[in-house]
Amino acid sequence: MKVGKSSSETQALTNYVFVCPRDFHPSVRYVIVNDQFVFSIKSEENQPTRQLGMANIHRRWAYLSLNQEVSVAPYDLSFESQYHYLGDIELEVGYLQKIQDYNEQFNTDEMSNIFCQSFSDQIFSIGQQLVFDFHGINLAVTIRQINHVIDFSELQSFDISQEQRAGTRGILTRQTSIHWTKAANSSIKLEGSLKSKTSHAIIQPNFKFENMGIGGLDSEIGAIFRRAFASRIFPPDLAEKFGIEHVRGVLLHGPPGTGKTLIARQIGKMLNAREPKIVNGPEILNKYVGQSEENIRKLFADAEKEYKEKGDDSGLHIIIFDELDAICKQRGSKNDGTGVGDSVVNQLLAKLDGVEQLNNILIIGMTNRLDMIDEALLRPGRLEVHMEIDLPDKNGRLQILKIHTSKMRQNDIMDSDVDLEELAELTKNFSGAEINGLVKSASSFAFNRHVKVEELASVTPDVKDVRVIRDDFVEALKEVHPAFGISEEELNQCVHNEIIKFSDNIGKIISDGKLLVDQVKQSSRTPLVSVLLHGPPGSGKTALAATMAMSSEFPFIKLISPENMVGYSETAKMSMIHKVFNDSYKSPLSVIVVDNIERLLNWVELGPRFSNPILQTLLVLFKKRPPKDRRLLILATTNFGQSELKDLSMSDCFNSKIYVPNVSELDSVNHVLEELKLFNDDERKQAKSELEGVELNIGIKKLLMIIEMCRQDAENSENRVKKFVDTIKDNNTSNNHRGNINGSINENQFNDLTIN
Repeated sequence: MKVGKSSSETQALTNYVFVCPRDFHPSVRYVIVNDQFVFSIKSEENQPTRQLGMANIHRRWAYLSLNQEVSVAPYDLSFESQYHYLGDIELEVGYLQKIQDYNEQFNTDEMSNIFCQSFSDQIFSIGQQLVFDFHGINLAVTIRQINHVIDFSELQSFDISQEQRAGTRGILTRQTSIHWTKAANSSIKLEGSLKSKTSHAIIQPNFKFENMGIGGLDSEIGAIFRRAFASRIFPPDLAEKFGIEHVRGVLLHGPPGTGKTLIARQIGKMLNAREPKIVNGPEILNKYVGQSEENIRKLFADAEKEYKEKGDDSGLHIIIFDELDAICKQRGSKNDGTGVGDSVVNQLLAKLDGVEQLNNILIIGMTNRLDMIDEALLRPGRLEVHMEIDLPDKNGRLQILKIHTSKMRQNDIMDSDVDLEELAELTKNFSGAEINGLVKSASSFAFNRHVKVEELASVTPDVKDVRVIRDDFVEALKEVHPAFGISEEELNQCVHNEIIKFSDNIGKIISDGKLLVDQVKQSSRTPLVSVLLHGPPGSGKTALAATMAMSSEFPFIKLISPENMVGYSETAKMSMIHKVFNDSYKSPLSVIVVDNIERLLNWVELGPRFSNPILQTLLVLFKKRPPKDRRLLILATTNFGQSELKDLSMSDCFNSKIYVPNVSELDSVNHVLEELKLFNDDERKQAKSELEGVELNIGIKKLLMIIEMCRQDAENSENRVKKFVDTIKDNNTSNNHRGNINGSINENQFNDLTIN
């Protein structure tokens, strides 16, 4: 049949589709169009044969055009379900013409009676739209939810399960209970007993959470919905019975790239509300006096106007602030003399929770620096819901990988050797944005195989074979590194050569370090373990600490070294140290290597002079327990002796202390020479013979330097041996003259390991 117009406005208001009497048997009351859309039909002599007389609102619901040919068949509801009739139905109502605006209130009890009289015995489907004439005013009605009853004779008995009653379509009767709800973008005002039985449709009816495109944040999104939107689903009069007001502010905070902006953007799409106003923090600021405050007031103007007119029936207005810390810093923290920052905060506070409170707004703020936000904004009644959007776990990373590779998999571009489970395991501490960057990088390697290096503009014509393979992701992992990951380059610089186990003490230190790493991983009682490696300069403390850190395979490993802070002020050093510790709390397993404590403190023996603010910062952070479900291992190194550590109150900061000794035995020197292959066996025996009786006390770092220096004299082996022996003796003489900076230490204290 062909689609045609209804012959008059009167016909359109009946909600029937009109057909020629010769097209269908008189017993046919309902038809299904294109095997999907069901309508109630009525015979009309003036209707052309093989043509459907449909109102515009019918054609819009069924996606039909005039003169379009469609398949039409009689429809029997009993084939679909044994429950034909509607027990109750939920209708969303608004003005048909948006320019209409009436101050009168519509009584829902009277609307229900007239609706049942007008459309009794007609069939209705979820999502169907129709025009309802109420006292001469055309209202647009949308079917939101329907529930069946078992039998026509039991219309007043609803003693059946919700699953049995739910369906997609059913027949309206005069006994059907109707619940009305106001359309979100309509100014219609409803009153009556049935109004409180319905819900506000603030969520888009066709919206699905799986379509948000956000991975690894299921619990966070659920918590945001519960705190900010659950109360808004129910009618205003129910919220009044609770005596509560809706949540007006949500603050999303966490590391960069974890999806804060994406969540805010998708929330705007999810809600059946006005288009959200998205504002970047710096856009508010203006060079003219008072203009910044005026920009804040403009954001709330529409919500204020509507709330004055409609009260609690006002629609929801959403304002999204990105980079909130740019305009809402702690008041009094800026000394620019203008006071603009403080005025902007004051203006925002007044609008959020001032004398004239608004109940139709929702502010969503986003920041990477929660510590910078003014505290007055964070209390209940303002930005009261604080949601940390953290780095995703393995399951979250897998979800994100599936989202970003969905097109590849749908189009069969990803090779079967790519294992997303494996990639999720390899991308520890990657944020969502970094995983996206990883997929882009892997794609670039796939493209590069089909580009000629000598002619970059020339692409091979066989582009159908472009596929992303596992090796592309392996190469991408070398290129894309997480911000909260491992300082691999800095740590490798600390270990130029592999650790040489020149004595049993070194092997025991490494073994004890592994025990401490396992303790942090497995023990539920010690989420924080701090270890101090102390000993004379050049004994290999930094190399041992870096080796322990890298062998832990923790996802977050950072180095705090005085080399990276040359020229920094005390305040800048404190800020940098504090930032590394704060970053570590975002990872489930972290290692921080604090190298050369005395240099960080600006310690000198003459004076003495040191930085007390930096010392206090280290004392606090060394003892601060990480947040729940976070574990931290601190490996610190120092040349301080026990007396200096006690004077600086640092002795009690560490759970364990490991003494790293110098090379003091001739067999140890011989072992190092054998490992580095400087001499042959005869030369090594000669060197050992000449060093007999010499009291050795040399750092491994110094010993390696001497060996490499002697290696340069490759031509004269005898001269090499003499040079090596003389340099060792001179070094010992110098050390004995200066004295042992760490005091007299018993050999039994070489590996003093105390685990609390």
